[in-house]
Amino acid sequence: MRALTWQGPNKLQVETVDDPSILNPRDAIVRVILSSVCGSDLHLLGGYVPTMQAGDIIGHEFMGEVVETGSAVTQIKKGDRVVTVSIVGCGECEHCQRSDFSCCDNSNPNPTATDIAYGQPACGIIGYSHAFGGYAGSHATYIRVPFADVNLFTIPEGVRDEQAVFVSDAVPTGFFAADNADIQPGDTVAVWGCGGVGLMAMSSAYLLGAERVIAIDRFADRLRLAEEKAGAIALNYETTDVHAALLELTGGRGPDRCIDCVGMEAHGTEVDYFYDKTKQMLRLHTERGTVLRQSIRACRKGGTVSVVGVYGGLLDKFPMGAIVNKALTLRSGQQPGQRYVKRLFEHIQKGELDPSYLLTHPMGLEQSVEGYAMFKEKRQDCLRAVFRPE
Repeated sequence: MRALTWQGPNKLQVETVDDPSILNPRDAIVRVILSSVCGSDLHLLGGYVPTMQAGDIIGHEFMGEVVETGSAVTQIKKGDRVVTVSIVGCGECEHCQRSDFSCCDNSNPNPTATDIAYGQPACGIIGYSHAFGGYAGSHATYIRVPFADVNLFTIPEGVRDEQAVFVSDAVPTGFFAADNADIQPGDTVAVWGCGGVGLMAMSSAYLLGAERVIAIDRFADRLRLAEEKAGAIALNYETTDVHAALLELTGGRGPDRCIDCVGMEAHGTEVDYFYDKTKQMLRLHTERGTVLRQSIRACRKGGTVSVVGVYGGLLDKFPMGAIVNKALTLRSGQQPGQRYVKRLFEHIQKGELDPSYLLTHPMGLEQSVEGYAMFKEKRQDCLRAVFRPE
């Protein structure tokens, strides 16, 4: 089959590789119909996530058709049109039993690296380095999905492929970000990052009762989508003092809930960004924390900061004093999408949510190297390049 592979930092290649096969009775093989790029893939592309190996297939946000199932799979059958949650759960450990699928104890067959780094091993993530299980990704003709009955969901009638593909990652991640923020009716919510996840967090905030949503980014096309599609107030941080603007919009209090949808490669205009970038380039720490610091500083006293932007390691100048002295709640995590998929499909079926506008650049898998270049460089207003292997 054909697949997009990582060959080294900022080097991708489409090549012919072996088809996947059933390795465990709980596996399924899925023919990929649509597979989307994701902002977190750029951390792999840039070499910021260790344990990548040349030839690894990347991609984790996809939908397709089941073509084969293992002998222990009972809920999914051949021919089903399905979406796969990118964060892998086993369904049986204590965390999965609490619906905390992103804390799964059993889905990562290579736990050593994350055990050392984080104190306990992390879950498995499809197409996201050997530290997170070494699973082959979705930018390919076929993919093996482990624990199929837990991680595959049949797509209901009335939900189009272009909508369903984002229920794999962008939509549940955005919804989780809003849900984790503990939004109350009437809240003002500020969201940093107007990519796919950020836009879905904005829409989800309204679904959960927010009165106002404020979107922060620097790209005109994304800020326009935040206004037109997500109903947000848009702030361009390159032309606006974001902190002052947030205080003005909230009567001096600050937003009730702040959401970081950017993560470890945050861009900024203030001195802390250049400090972070220099230390990151010298491998003295791993993150650029501009957005995290801004959101903590801006959040009202007693408010909540929700973090779904990917962070992998260590960060300097963390404003712990602001968290303590403002009595902030900081909540974070990878998305436990299995918790939300059915609810999200219901919102889509009712017309309350339509993520299909995230798909701005459809193309074949053979054009995927260029698709990632467009996505990374924000060329041609590329919000999401989505590949169709056939």
